[in-house]
Amino acid sequence: MPERQYVRIDRDQEIAIVTIDRRRKLNALNQQVVTEIGDAFASLGEDDGVRGVILTGAGEKAFVAGADIGVLAEMTPLSAVEVSRRGQEVLAAIERFPKPVLAAVGGFALGGGCELAMACHLRIASANARFGLPEVTLGIVPGYGGTIRLARIVGLGRALEMTLTGDMIDAATAERYGLVSRVVERAELHGAAIALMRRITKNAPVALRFALESIYSALDSAEADAHAFESSLFGVLAATEDMREGMGAFLERRGANFRGR
Repeated sequence: MPERQYVRIDRDQEIAIVTIDRRRKLNALNQQVVTEIGDAFASLGEDDGVRGVILTGAGEKAFVAGADIGVLAEMTPLSAVEVSRRGQEVLAAIERFPKPVLAAVGGFALGGGCELAMACHLRIASANARFGLPEVTLGIVPGYGGTIRLARIVGLGRALEMTLTGDMIDAATAERYGLVSRVVERAELHGAAIALMRRITKNAPVALRFALESIYSALDSAEADAHAFESSLFGVLAATEDMREGMGAFLERRGANFRGR
């Protein structure tokens, strides 16, 4: 694929930082940006040196302010379905990503930006962050899975109010709703994201991947099936070097050195 124009990848040791940089448009999503996000995650999934990913937006004003309205305004019924399905595909790949993904939300996360943040496994926000699904104010509905994920994260009642009013909520409200796990000052967002991700990536990579698989598969499974799947993952992990290393380190009262196998 040609070099990405709007999405860049930086590294901080075992952590990859994916930054959406389309500042003149407040990092708004169009098909090229969505494709570049998908390409970035596909490449990181194949990189064994990456144990966790932080997704963020460039600049002080926005994580992703939404979709590019000028582009959406030109949609036909057929192209609208294509836009929605492509966005759903990329966001589903993030949700199914085998390594932990943390959204570091600074500023506006509206429409597709809010949907993108919700596809990540975890979210933290700056105090100036604003979240919302304003699609109904434009005569449409969320198209990247927002109507499904928001209800799962914040509950049906709050999801209905946010979706049907199109109103924004501030960072403090997002934390109270459980949409984000913590709020920090804007200048502290990057450092807080790195610190949280490093608390995660110090753990066994295979166990992290299986934990994500168990949690997300249970959302769409019968309870008995979810328990059976968890047990099978538990059993597989008993054959890993990481399990022997983790338990040996605990018994020997030393730090574990996980190798992801």
